[in-house]
Amino acid sequence: MTFTWGVATSAYQIEGAAFTDGRTASIWDTFARDVVGETGEVACDHYHRMPDDVQLIKSLGVDAYRFSVSWPRVQPGGKGPANPAGLDFYDRLVDELLAAGIDPWLTLYHWDLPQELEDAGGWPVRDTAYRFADYSALVFDRLSDRVRNWGTVNEPWCVAYLGYEHGVHAPGRRDFQAALDATHHLLLGHGLVASSLRREGTVVGPALNIGTATPASGDPIDIAAARLADGMGTRIFLDPIARGAYPADVLEHLAARGHELPVRDGDLKIISAPIDILGVNFYFGQDFSGYGVDGATADANGLPIVREIMPDVPRTALGWPITPDRFTTLLLRLQHDYGIPLAVTENGAVYEDVPDAGGFIADHERTAYLAAHVDAVFAARSAGADVRGYFAWSLMDNFEWAEGYTKRFGLVHVDYETQMRSLKRSALWFRDRVRSGA
Repeated sequence: MTFTWGVATSAYQIEGAAFTDGRTASIWDTFARDVVGETGEVACDHYHRMPDDVQLIKSLGVDAYRFSVSWPRVQPGGKGPANPAGLDFYDRLVDELLAAGIDPWLTLYHWDLPQELEDAGGWPVRDTAYRFADYSALVFDRLSDRVRNWGTVNEPWCVAYLGYEHGVHAPGRRDFQAALDATHHLLLGHGLVASSLRREGTVVGPALNIGTATPASGDPIDIAAARLADGMGTRIFLDPIARGAYPADVLEHLAARGHELPVRDGDLKIISAPIDILGVNFYFGQDFSGYGVDGATADANGLPIVREIMPDVPRTALGWPITPDRFTTLLLRLQHDYGIPLAVTENGAVYEDVPDAGGFIADHERTAYLAAHVDAVFAARSAGADVRGYFAWSLMDNFEWAEGYTKRFGLVHVDYETQMRSLKRSALWFRDRVRSGA
């Protein structure tokens, strides 16, 4: 089976040109300005440096490039006709990629909701799903003659829960019911787009950030807590997509909390429209306990405690545990439980990049992280998982969302003052691993 090697980015993190050629504000422009204190207004200036960046991608020898389209660049304000200048940019990008022998993997939504749609209620409002379908049709009509691989929504868990419950991502709201409403409408938007875009010759699917929920012990209380964490983090998205139903235990838990998902007749049929591939964004696995730090098993409302515990293993510079063995376990679980072809659409790590006397960044830790996780993918393939590709996150250092420019994931170093790109040791390793083909 052919295996696709690639690198990945997203529009707001690299493009810059935030208010150029008709682009209007997204929720991340607003949140970055008001909360983060740094913005993607310039970022990596990819909008102006795109041809050179495509040649940089080509130098790594990869088969494919996963990128996202900026909704407010293509459809300013989130409604109405397409912005010709915005579509022209992606038209040129696709042509540059194809000329370089690189397959474009396009993601339609990577978090940059037009601010006007958030002002009208955002993802907790049902209409946003239909606006997303309209925007996606504009992109598809322009690029479907050359783009085969279409990603619908990227990491809806982050959009819904970090953005609408915890308030640490755009738009910065703190409302659990709003997060639940957003969850359902993100899935509805995915289903509307998947059903309309999927036809002979296209490959369509979402990209979900999925970890592993491991019981902290063999205690039934810990096992139940891990099961609930898995339900709220993974099955709440995958079961509707793959099985046409939300998990019964999740619905029971939400009801006990006084909440429900805003499901209407026919929604789950739309959400479960067939997909061709499931994108898996993996960074680390987690442990869960049903006991609080004081030993309690229920909170003040009588609801079961679900306490996250980071595994006692080495960590990246973001404090994320390094768990490649759990990556193999996850891929095999997804194969067993859902049977959908898989592609690893994001995987990577933040480390403190310190240049040597000559300016070269010998990022041995990132290189080791990538090597271990690529090995984990091939171990899963050898054990029967239908994993069809691996995309390293990310091609280059960029605007790292709520972290601003302080954290770097890139295989390629970016000097934000000069915009100079420099290959790190991890990029050279990845190039050589791609060449080896295994």
